Amino acid sequence: PVDMLIHCGDVEGQEEEIKRLAACETHIVAGNNDYFSALPREEEFEIGHYRVFLTHGHNYGVSVGTERIVEEAASRGVDAVIFGHTHKPLNERIGEIRVLNPGSLSYPRQEGRDPSYMLMEFDRAGNMFCGISYMQNRIFIR
Repeated sequence: PVDMLIHCGDVEGQEEEIKRLAACETHIVAGNNDYFSALPREEEFEIGHYRVFLTHGHNYGVSVGTERIVEEAASRGVDAVIFGHTHKPLNERIGEIRVLNPGSLSYPRQEGRDPSYMLMEFDRAGNMFCGISYMQNRIFIR
């Protein structure tokens, strides 16, 4: 069980099924493959005392670099930006912004092509810790 599920887009009409299976607070944005979707393209929300900007990322050119999305996140005054689109995991700090991409369980594109996701945990003081998990040699049954 998790307290919150964040999906970076390309759910291709499965958002209600994802919400039902998660059975917790969910934040899902539309990706470039979510044609005719009513999902928001971007969302800002709080996780603990952190302000987060969530977007799929394709509108910020993330396939060629994170400069534009980090600039947008900074202009919004958020602590972290979470995006997808590249299907490559990323967990780094650029200036004051935590830049996060969980990668992809279905279509990973990083070297080795190991399916990945991200877990965020918080200590008692509310400090965020993020880790990318790889699904090597594991099977998911849905």
